[in-house]
Amino acid sequence: MLNPYEDAARKAAEKFRRTAVPAAEKGILPYKSEDGAWIPSPFDGNSWWTGGFWPGLMWQLYAAAADPFFLEEARRAEALLTAEFRSFRYLNHDVGFMYLLSCGADWKLTGDEQARWDTLHAASLLLGRLNPAGFIRAWNGENQLGYAIIDCMMNLSLLFWATRETGDPRFAHAARIHADTTLREFLRPDGSVSHIVEFDPENGKRIRELPGQGYALGTSWSRGQAWGLYGFTLAWLNTEDPRYLEAARRIADYFIAHIRPDGLTDCDFLQPKAPERLDNIAGAVAACGLLELSKATGDDRFRMAALRLVDGLLTHCCDWTDRHLGLLTHCTASYHDDGAGRHTNITYGDYFLVEALAKINGTDPMLWR
Repeated sequence: MLNPYEDAARKAAEKFRRTAVPAAEKGILPYKSEDGAWIPSPFDGNSWWTGGFWPGLMWQLYAAAADPFFLEEARRAEALLTAEFRSFRYLNHDVGFMYLLSCGADWKLTGDEQARWDTLHAASLLLGRLNPAGFIRAWNGENQLGYAIIDCMMNLSLLFWATRETGDPRFAHAARIHADTTLREFLRPDGSVSHIVEFDPENGKRIRELPGQGYALGTSWSRGQAWGLYGFTLAWLNTEDPRYLEAARRIADYFIAHIRPDGLTDCDFLQPKAPERLDNIAGAVAACGLLELSKATGDDRFRMAALRLVDGLLTHCCDWTDRHLGLLTHCTASYHDDGAGRHTNITYGDYFLVEALAKINGTDPMLWR
């Protein structure tokens, strides 16, 4: 008899085997599902930062069962992403999210040589975004020369991977430069993290914090906390630098203290009580980070907290019907609606839920390394 996590993984695979078909028929990278249909990214076409999560989801399902259906769909999506190398102008620091989970997964799971070169191409683009003053530039706007964001901690895995693949230390050096700046400038005394910090692009000095996707300046956007938790855990896995592990512990303790009794996650841990704003993507990301942190530290508290989060999602916010073509409901891109979705199904929430289930069930191929 399957345990609840094995059963959930089985049902997820069955559902995506059905619902990946209309994504392929439309020729899109699904961003979210509403009213029984897949909807592509709201901005920047296939260069939108979430594009890697759909092929990453397919690779997770392929790793669990070696079903060629998922391999074929992953590569269909991968081709859309590699085509973006030519247009280039919308690509930013999130090439880690985009290409490590697509081309990097292909190389890791199949040994496809072109996929390896495409992943190295993405790593070179990310390396090129390093400002030697001490940070990786996030976005491309003319007024964003000094912007860095907490999300980039997850993109650093692409750089660490590139150094292991090539023996060239430049990639890992860049990753550590950015991680050290994030440790110094983003981590707050209470264990929470800022979302956006602006630096002087000439000398690297901190100018100010910006509110980003949370409720207000100085509050605590939950997905930002999850990016920091998982990102510093991955930084430790890549370097064994104890400072990064301690940072992950501190953020984890802060996150755990704010998990709701039902196991779900508020969009901002300091948001008003009403109206309710949930972001279950944050809970799924944090669950993945907590599971890895538990293995890294031997502290079972982190694993138990991860299971609380996964249990909350499975109990309250999974749609196993085809009303949503995806799984996870009540995903929110930003506290103040920015057009990217609120309290809806969003594909990268599905990716992290499936990754968390894979970690629990022992099938996770660890696509971040």
